[in-house]
Amino acid sequence: MKLAVVILNWNGQKLLEQFLPSVVAFSKESDIYIADNASTDNSIEFVRSKYPEINIVKNIENGGYAKGYNDALKHIDADIFCLLNSDIEVTENWLTPIIDIFHTEPNTTIIQPKILDYKNKSQFEYAGAAGGFIDKYGYPYCRGRILDTIESDTGQYNDTAEIFWASGACLFIRREVFNDLEGFDASFFAHMEEIDLCWRAKNSGYTIKYVGASTVYHVGGATLTTLNPKKTYLNFRNSLYALTKNATGPIFSKILVRLLLDGIAGIKFVVEIKPKHTLAVLKAHLSFYGHLSKLLKQRKQLKNKVKYYERTSIVMDYFVNRKRHFKNLGK
Repeated sequence: MKLAVVILNWNGQKLLEQFLPSVVAFSKESDIYIADNASTDNSIEFVRSKYPEINIVKNIENGGYAKGYNDALKHIDADIFCLLNSDIEVTENWLTPIIDIFHTEPNTTIIQPKILDYKNKSQFEYAGAAGGFIDKYGYPYCRGRILDTIESDTGQYNDTAEIFWASGACLFIRREVFNDLEGFDASFFAHMEEIDLCWRAKNSGYTIKYVGASTVYHVGGATLTTLNPKKTYLNFRNSLYALTKNATGPIFSKILVRLLLDGIAGIKFVVEIKPKHTLAVLKAHLSFYGHLSKLLKQRKQLKNKVKYYERTSIVMDYFVNRKRHFKNLGK
């Protein structure tokens, strides 16, 4: 089973200088690739001079996370792709338990390790934590992170568990499944494209797992921080895209509730004196309306639609029922 660790890079020399050493030291079971999104800094020259053993795939443009990986992976020969953010520190033997699952469970096609916070290594990291789920209205949450509440790692998620979505910060996927799903939806550009991919995988009958015996540390927000309105725009827009494309059952009632909840979030941003984020939510909705016809056509092309949620509304659980930790959610 041939494994390729593929790091997407765009003007990220400083991140590569900081985080490549752990990847090179602890990834002997794999080939390592830098997928470069038309960088204009010296990151590629740095890799070539310091790590000549690393393979480089050069994309002709910066198509973001989604198109960047779609373009690069066409040129990489492997059975398993590990899509790894450039701001992640890996640990010794991080690959072994994941490779074992792929060997023994042929229907497990996507895997995520435990993702802890590089800046506070006793806490889970926002983007993925211990594996993701989604509620009826398309809002994502994780074991170890519900909305803005993040848990400390006390070993409570040292298990192997089936999840709904795996974080794009560190996502393992079988090549044939990535190709069968036609890769990421490039219209997402960045943020939540991995949720859309996993949702389509679930609808196609594939299994997605979290493997707590493998640990990585993620900086998070190295490209866009939570303070950046563009991130707010992409998160709200892309979440609506994924919900419309992939959710089972009547979709327009879900969309209506979702739009109302987003409106409340926009008001919350006003109260918090974050008008640019309120504007980002409005722009996200306008983009959604403009693409609705295309999204509905994509929806019709789905092979199947499976039941996808355990929670009716994680927003209600969090703000009304005050359930801030995964263990408190119940069924």
